[in-house]
Amino acid sequence: MSLPFLRLKSNADRRLRSGHLWVYSNEIDTKLSPLSGFKVGDQAIVENASGKTLGVVVMSPQTLVCARLVSRETEHRLDKSLLVHRLNIALSLRERLFDTPFYRLLHAEGDLLPGLEVDRFGDILVAQITAACMEPHKEIILEALLQVCKPTGVLWRNDANTRDAEGLERYLEVAHGEVPEWVQLLENDLTYNAPLLQKKALGWHYDQRFNRLQAAVYCTDKRVLSVYSDVGSWGIPAALAGATEVLCADASAHALDALEQNAQLNDIGETLLCAEGDVLETLQALKADEERFDVIIVDPPAFIKRKKDVKSGEAGYRKLYEHCIRLLSRDGILICSSRSPFFTEESMHSTLLASARHLDRNIQILEQSGQSADHPMHPAIPETRHLKYTVCRILPNS
Repeated sequence: MSLPFLRLKSNADRRLRSGHLWVYSNEIDTKLSPLSGFKVGDQAIVENASGKTLGVVVMSPQTLVCARLVSRETEHRLDKSLLVHRLNIALSLRERLFDTPFYRLLHAEGDLLPGLEVDRFGDILVAQITAACMEPHKEIILEALLQVCKPTGVLWRNDANTRDAEGLERYLEVAHGEVPEWVQLLENDLTYNAPLLQKKALGWHYDQRFNRLQAAVYCTDKRVLSVYSDVGSWGIPAALAGATEVLCADASAHALDALEQNAQLNDIGETLLCAEGDVLETLQALKADEERFDVIIVDPPAFIKRKKDVKSGEAGYRKLYEHCIRLLSRDGILICSSRSPFFTEESMHSTLLASARHLDRNIQILEQSGQSADHPMHPAIPETRHLKYTVCRILPNS
């Protein structure tokens, strides 16, 4: 069956030819190929203004990114065969990197399958669709996952707020077999329990795997504060690295309960303490009590989810950083992360500098990094570099 064509305006093919995978609605020649002629999930042959074929796209005609390229060869369409091929390529990278099956198996555009992410927890797969064009293809995606990985359970974790902009409903759905409420995983030779069926933003982020390992180096013989500690992915490595004390602050009682269970799993004694409540209020209370920490690790949720929120989001990061700097010792280490797609590394560094100078402190950038290698970045798509990680040394002004 032949596919319809999607014709681009003059010069609108430059990004696709340079390696990008997205087509924007304002790049379409709607007289020759009206978007109203496509349904969500339809496939089409994308052509430049002169009719030269550029590849196969999957359509989301109602959104700004109205099409995503899935193949540059017209004979290779989005079907089970293509999905199995891409999954096998993705799997070969992860098996090269890791001895145990706990990683992000598929990272959307970074693995040339736009709008699809899959995390692996041993025999359990957790999949998420973030682009409307992929939603109608759920069945063949599931078939490909079953063929390549042979999991005992598959969960559709389609509850991210990013689906709202795509016009997609949010839901959790067990797609295959049985999925436990909690799953045990291995990371950096440590064992953790992580929730799978929680509807709130509580779970596990493999993207920080190597950063967590490196951050622990700074914690030996130090008093450490883990801010937005979640289930202990930062606090537990810090404690095992020989921190004298680790205080974990989070608003979620459920997260801190899981953290305490994970501490027991890893035989951590009284080194690790918990502080439940609004994080900023906790930081203010610690300052009022004149507490000081040698290392502060802050891994907040994304403050900037939309471009129009950049100004308010940057103000939020600055407020958070200043609260943390006030709690640092005279020669302290501040370790910061951000998953906000519109909070660039440059913005992070300028915000950290402004925060330090406002408090009359000097700052040194010691390290900067991004997501772990099981979250490959597409060099033509800056949005695939979602994680920014910076290690700072905060010194007195004198």
